Parts: sequence; structure tokens; C-alpha cells
Amino acid sequence: MKIKFPFLKKNPFSGKTNIPETKEDILTIADIIAPSFIDVQQNYIKIGERLARTYFVFSYPRYLSTGWLSPIINLNLPMDISFYLHPVDSEEILKKLRKKVTEVQAELSEREEKGLIRDPAIETAYNDLEELRQKIQTAQERMFRFGLYITIYGDSENELREIETNLRSVLESRLIYLKPAIHQQKEGFTCTSPYNTDSLMINTLMNTSPLSSTFPFISFDLSSNEGILYGINQHNSSLVLFDRFTMANANSVIFATSGSGKSYAVKLEALRYLMLGVDAIIIDPDNEYKFLAEAVGGSFFNISLASPHHINPFDLPALREDEKPEDVLRTSIINLVGLIRIMLGGLSSEEDGVIDRALMETYAAKDITPSSDPNKWGKDLPFPTLSDLEEVLLTMEGSESLLKRLQRFTKGVYANFFNQQSNISADNRLVVFGTRDMEDELRPMALFMILRYIWKTITSSTKKRLLIIDEAWWLMKNEDGASFLFGTVKRARKYWLGVTTITQDVNDFMRSEYGQPIITNSALALLMKQSPATIEAVQKTFNITDEEKMLLLELPVGEGIFFAGIKHVLIKVIASYAEDQIITSSPEELQKIKEAKQGI
Repeated sequence: MKIKFPFLKKNPFSGKTNIPETKEDILTIADIIAPSFIDVQQNYIKIGERLARTYFVFSYPRYLSTGWLSPIINLNLPMDISFYLHPVDSEEILKKLRKKVTEVQAELSEREEKGLIRDPAIETAYNDLEELRQKIQTAQERMFRFGLYITIYGDSENELREIETNLRSVLESRLIYLKPAIHQQKEGFTCTSPYNTDSLMINTLMNTSPLSSTFPFISFDLSSNEGILYGINQHNSSLVLFDRFTMANANSVIFATSGSGKSYAVKLEALRYLMLGVDAIIIDPDNEYKFLAEAVGGSFFNISLASPHHINPFDLPALREDEKPEDVLRTSIINLVGLIRIMLGGLSSEEDGVIDRALMETYAAKDITPSSDPNKWGKDLPFPTLSDLEEVLLTMEGSESLLKRLQRFTKGVYANFFNQQSNISADNRLVVFGTRDMEDELRPMALFMILRYIWKTITSSTKKRLLIIDEAWWLMKNEDGASFLFGTVKRARKYWLGVTTITQDVNDFMRSEYGQPIITNSALALLMKQSPATIEAVQKTFNITDEEKMLLLELPVGEGIFFAGIKHVLIKVIASYAEDQIITSSPEELQKIKEAKQGI
């Protein structure tokens, strides 16, 4: 690489012409990337202002457990690790093994002749040698000379010593020992640099079985054998492959500020699970998922006062084999009382009792009772509406105030949405309920109705599904909505459902008494960029370190801390070009896609 400096340029500050010593000064790539100086000392190298020290592993135990190197890789420290595998000719090894087996066998025979007590160490060595020789002869194993070198970095010798203490404590607990490359730091640094040169040549003879245990990307928090790609582990650049349905529950929570990439991550997860045959239902407050629904042939329902899509809050789910009609009816009435409490701005204890009786009579007026045929519910026996509830309340004492407040939903401008029979179907693989055009005043009750309808769909048939609730804090603003959401999260596992709860207003979410239980009942979590106003609540809730707390304040778009059970990693969400074209929320990108389609 060569950089040419232009000849005869005028200095804008002095107005004079700068004349270089030659017409063409050449700067090579080495001049750009090389440090200001390198000083090689006895037990470290000083590279500019940073210190580097290289270690080699010289002793291993008889048995190595799978993933023993993972704790080192997962240390949140800058380091370079190099493996060198030098194949050894099998014939040469077999000759040495035959000689060694003969020597050990002779020693055993000699001890036996002398009547000495058997030595378990010698017998174990003999058995190991015989087993290894047999496997090499049958090509089940190969032998390698294995070199493992680690270079650590710090700003001072004290920092290097602290890091060394951590390394030793982790490795020596596994009977693995390392040493610094004294007087060979230059050669050691070369070993861990991308030269592919083993300058130290400090190797250990090892066969393929224990050698395979050194594979670094094996621990649970890095990768799983099944699931979808969530992103790249920023600690070690390994893939985060995970199946949320393998956890104790498949629920997750996502906390992030606006514009941090949370919707992008959720859409990518839903798209990849769709490819694995998992259905998805989404409550979308900003119509961000509409393009995704259209792209995969899903259904999008615009929920608003002027929308042609209606949901009847009196709908009942299909009866399952293990359920009784009276249980389904009682549960529905309890939930309806909660909905009406939200709609009417609260109920007194007397009004609560009146509404409970009125709902029972409203269903009974349509011949929907525990003794009627559940197979006819919603078909031969249509479900009631709010108008039917109003007619029942007209015949009851103490319902005057209830009627006045209810009539805005049965006869007013709200009647077009709240007082209709359901005319939608959630049978598609991907179903999105868009609530962007719903008035803020009505949004909590609209979300409650949508969630009730979704729950009816979920309980009607058991199969793998994702339920994604974006901006869930809207539901958490009142006790009944929060209670219903918590009930959904808690019972989701029974119906093979994974609930994803997304919010950017963490404080509103956590103010509810159901906020913490929802998090507790979610095995997965994703924390993306946080605002300073909410970071303290996030740190307390997820028990993150001060370093992780500061990290969450500065994370770039698309990065976050991914929790799976008690383990977590820093993750970067990535998508292919084709996936990005489907899930992007960027107005600029969407406009380009729209223009490209119009051009076609």
C-alpha cells in the first residue's frame, strides 16, 4: 500500500505553498500500523504504552473434561490464545509405544517374581499404553504435539500479575499448569500473533480424544446443538445458537430504549422460528411488523375505532378434553370483570358483584351455560355482546351508574370496535395485531381484549407458538391488565407457548407488582441500550455488575446482554441481506425497498 502526498498544496492558514522535500513522499502500511516502539524485557514486551506477557502450558492432568478452556475464553480480558497441532507419524509412535509397553511389562513381571506388592500406578500406565496402542493401530486415534500459548495485555506490571493470578486459579484448579516465557517473550509474542509460527516449540504429546476437549466453543452459554442463531458472542466471536423451548419455560423479556434495535432482534427471532415451524402472534403498537407479515404471507389486523376488524370480548375458547364447561365459563367471566373494570374506570365492591351476576345472566340469555353443549358455543349459540350486557343491567337494581358509563361503548363512538361480533381469524402462521391507530385512552383495554382473543386461540390447540407483546408497559399501567399478562406468562408453558415481553419504559413496568414475577417466570432476557433514568432499576433487577451497567449505557445499535438462565453473554444481533430486507425498520431502507418494487 502506498499513500501519495500531493505536490505543491497551499496552506489554508498561512496562505503559503508547502513544498515537500521530494515530489512524492511514500508512506507504507507498516508505518501506519506499527507501534511507536517495542521494548523486549525479560518477562514482558512493551508495545507502545501497553505491556504484553506470553505464557505456555507445560503440564496437563491424566483426564481433561470437555470445554475446560471455556472459563479462560469467557474471562472479560483482552488476550490472544494460540493452538499449535504438530502431527506425529503413527509408525514412529507405535515403535515407541511397543518399546515402552515392553519395559513396563518387564517391570511388572519383575515385581511379581520378587513378590512385591502390586503398584496401581504402573498397572494403570500399562493399561493406558495398551489401549492407546490398539486405537492407533486401528486408526481410531492419532498423535499430535500440542502447544498452547496465551498472551495477556495490561497497562502495568501489577495489572499483568493480577491477570496471571486469575489465569492460574482457573487452570490450576483443573491441574493444568502454565509458565511465563522468561527470556523468550519475543518468540512467545510471535506464537500468538497471526504468523502461524511455533517459535517456542514447547509441546505436549497428546492423542485426539483429549485434544478434542480443547475446542473452545463448547460451553452452554456459547452454543447449543439446536435452535436458531441469535447473534455473535462479542467475548469470543462464537455463534450464539439457542432454542428457547429447551429451557424451563420459553418466555423472555426485552428491555431497551427506542432505536436500540429491539424490534429488529425480535422480528429476526420470529422469522427464524417461522422457518423451524413455530407459529408467531404479535401485538404491534407501531405497525412495525406489518411489512414482515406481508413478506411471509401472514395476517395483519389493524385494531382501531375505524377498523373493519373486530374482536368480541365475550368470545369463549374451544373446550379442551381436560376442561369442564363451568371452568371455562367462570374463567372467562373473571377476566371480563377485569376488562370492564378497565373500561369503566374502576368498580366499587357493590358494582363488582352486580357486574359478575350480570355477566352470568348475559351468557345464560344466549343459552350459554355449564349445562349447554359447548360444541354449539359461538356457532348455533352466538356469543353475546356489550349490548346484551346493557339489556341485562337495565333489569338489575343498583346499575344506574354502570349503565351510564357502559353506554359510551354500546352506543357512542366506541361501539364500532367494542360492541361487535369477532370477524377475524388467527389461524395463519404469523398473525400481527397493529394498535398504532388506537387512541391512547383506549389502548390498555384494546390490548386486554386482543390478549384475551389470543389466549382463546392458544388454548384451543396446543402447538409451538411465540406470543410477542411489544410495549407491554401499556398493559402494566393498570392492575387488571398486568394480572392478565402475568397469568398468560405463568401458564404459557402448559400450552407450548413462549411469551416475549418487550418494553422501553422499565420504570412503569417495574412499578407494577406483577413486573418482577413476569421477569422471574421468563428464562430468557435481552438487555440492549438503556437510558440513565432506568439503568439503576435494570441493574437491581438483573443483578448485573457496574461494568455491565456502564456498558448498557453505551451499547451500539443491535448489541445487548443475552441471558439464558443464570448465564449471559454480550451479543451482537446479525441478519443476512435477505432477512434484513424483510425485517428492517429504517425509514430510509424501507423507502429504497419501496422504490425498488415500483421500479420492477
